Amino acid sequence: MSIVLKHAKIYTGDDVIADGYIRFDRQIEAVGPVADFRPLPADEIHVVKGQTIVPGFIDVHSHGGYGYDSMDGDPEQIDRMVNLMAQEGITAIFPTTMTQSNEAIDHAMQGIAIAAERNPIIQGVHLEGPFIAAIFKGAQPEKYIKDPNVALLDRWNQLSGKRVKLITYAPEDAGAKDFETYCLANGIVPSVGHSNATREQLLDSRATHVTHLYNAQRGLRHREPGVTGHAMLEDSLYCELICDGFHIVPDMIELAYRQKGSQRLELVTDSMRAKGMPEGVSELGGQKVIVKDRQARLESGNLAGSVLRFDEAFRNVMAFTGCDVADAVQMSSVNQAEEFGLTQKGKLTVGRDADLNLMTSDLNIKKTYSLGRDMQAVLNNK
Repeated sequence: MSIVLKHAKIYTGDDVIADGYIRFDRQIEAVGPVADFRPLPADEIHVVKGQTIVPGFIDVHSHGGYGYDSMDGDPEQIDRMVNLMAQEGITAIFPTTMTQSNEAIDHAMQGIAIAAERNPIIQGVHLEGPFIAAIFKGAQPEKYIKDPNVALLDRWNQLSGKRVKLITYAPEDAGAKDFETYCLANGIVPSVGHSNATREQLLDSRATHVTHLYNAQRGLRHREPGVTGHAMLEDSLYCELICDGFHIVPDMIELAYRQKGSQRLELVTDSMRAKGMPEGVSELGGQKVIVKDRQARLESGNLAGSVLRFDEAFRNVMAFTGCDVADAVQMSSVNQAEEFGLTQKGKLTVGRDADLNLMTSDLNIKKTYSLGRDMQAVLNNK
């Protein structure tokens, strides 16, 4: 049996169908204008007039949420966590680690690997640290920071089942050249982040991605462009944006959008375990986190990840920049799929995975499908 959603406005990632239909089981079987629709005997037809369909969101930077954290390394909890994130429209995710002891990262990689075997929403791993600059540590514990180390990276990649797709590191640190060589030979995108690199150093690096643009990096100055300026100047670089209005004020999100355009920006949540939980005291990497007024901060005052839902980021980027839904789709799904070679994800075209969000007219999530599964039904059966 195939599901058919009719009379929706559909953003495929390539074009917009004003009055469209989509037929899917695990994969998308047909998509087009309703005028072309011909029912099949096995169709389960739903009329969704006035609603919008977009590709499922892809979050390449998320530590946790709903009381769970990737670093806990518990496969059952990680499985549950990523299923809960589907209520935000996330249908592909890179569980993200943080700077911690080697043993803690070992444990996290093993747990994520087991969870990924059972849950196809997990499409890779983002290793954030420990190979970063202490001066821009943000919420990363300084005592575990170290220089880039190929042997350690290879160990963690192997423990994850070769699922590391993205690594945040400081390209100015000793050992970065060999580190980059390993990444490029093993399908890992090197991302500059938590870095004090100068423009000159970055021009000599092979980083192709920027972790949470503006945050925890050498900023833009009139005599030194730094990481932020380099990101703005290099058209080829993909840049993450945390669109909660706190990590980056709306004017600076608009500046990044005007400079980079929708083709090279990627929305991320950088969320931590307190997302989806009541405000109060939480934890990140063994550090106390206080969540108040939709912000998560260490006792020092540093932001400690976010409690941002992805669907909020999707709506926020339009509110902050004036971009349209098609551009928001580009930044929430299409770019991530293209950058990381997720060839079955990111667009609503025939043969790709049936990862899609059905949204109300004001772009709130009504239903999320992952490989054709109604994720609310999956959660209710847990």
